[in-house]
Amino acid sequence: MAGLAPPPARGGPLVVQPLRRRHCVECRSGPLALLVVEGGAPRCLDCADLGHLVFLPRGDTALTRRSREESALSAVVVRFNRRKGRYERQGVLVEEAGLARAEERCLADAEARRRRRVRDARRRAVEDVRFAEAFAAEIRRLFPGCPDERAAAIATHASVRGSGRVGRSAAGRALTEGAVVSAVVASVRHVDTSYDALLMSGVARHEARRRIAADVEAVLRGWRGAEVEAREEATG
Repeated sequence: MAGLAPPPARGGPLVVQPLRRRHCVECRSGPLALLVVEGGAPRCLDCADLGHLVFLPRGDTALTRRSREESALSAVVVRFNRRKGRYERQGVLVEEAGLARAEERCLADAEARRRRRVRDARRRAVEDVRFAEAFAAEIRRLFPGCPDERAAAIATHASVRGSGRVGRSAAGRALTEGAVVSAVVASVRHVDTSYDALLMSGVARHEARRRIAADVEAVLRGWRGAEVEAREEATG
């Protein structure tokens, strides 16, 4: 019968979760939730000298591996899958003390990972602030007439990590002029023109952009004007 014909054990005892009601051939206890097949006959865990072990279900690979490392004796638990026609692993039996030690190791690792995530988050936050500051400085260089608070707002919005905005593109991270100008244009379009209202009224995006193009250029020209005046003063 499939329930009493488990595959050969490798690397330790093999324990079966039976599909049918089985009783131990030695102590007659049962029905058994777990059994060991010896000589084609079922034996309970106590009679198979495995009664002191505890069951650890599958699912946590690290905990399972460490529990077996910490246990002098362990066993694999399997159950027959009739639909697939094969035995499938359900978990392991390990020593209770070994499981406790394994859990402590996993908790230590989890705490270490938590601390590393906190450090990484802090590092990224510092990097993001520095990048936004550099982006804002480049905006002010290209558009000296742009108010400082507006340049900072544009830079912060464009450089949000994971946003997919121009500031997080390769060109944006390199602070290329094209990327910086694109971020400024996008901000002017939404903040300083009727673009959003046109979209909400049903105007197609390309048509809305065409209608407000002159307004965008006027704002950009005003922000660039200070640069032109500064250059004229410097050369005059």
